[in-house]
Amino acid sequence: MPTVLVVDDDPSIRLMLRRLLENAGAEVVEAGDGDEAMRLFRANRPDLVICDVVMPYADGLWTIRTMRRLAPAAKIIAISGGGRSKAMDLLTAAQRMGADHALVKPIEKSQIALIIDFCGGGRSVPSSPSTS
Repeated sequence: MPTVLVVDDDPSIRLMLRRLLENAGAEVVEAGDGDEAMRLFRANRPDLVICDVVMPYADGLWTIRTMRRLAPAAKIIAISGGGRSKAMDLLTAAQRMGADHALVKPIEKSQIALIIDFCGGGRSVPSSPSTS
C-alpha cells in the first residue's frame, strides 16, 4: 500500500483527495502548509507527494524544491487551481523546481488510479485536460 502525502491549505481538497486515494488503496498523510509537509515528509518518507503550489507560510514551490534536494528520487505531483493561465504558470514553475508532474485542480477521479500506479513506478500521470 503506497503512502501519499497530500499538501494543501484547503481542508476540503485534502478530504476529497484522501477519500479518492484511500478508495484506491493508498495510505494518506495530510499537511496544511509547507512547514508541516516537510516535518511529515522527513518522518514518513512517503511514496508520493501531491503538493498544492499556492499556500500560506511555506508555499508549494519552496516545499517542492526542498523535498527534491532532500530526496532526489522522491515522486512529486504539483497541483494548482488558480485561474487557468496563473495555474499553468505556477505549475510550470513547480516542474522547474522538481515536480515530476503537474495537474490542474480539481483532480479528476479517473486520474487517481494512474496516480497510485505512478507511486509504484508505473505509467506517468496524464495531464489534466486543461493543461494540454
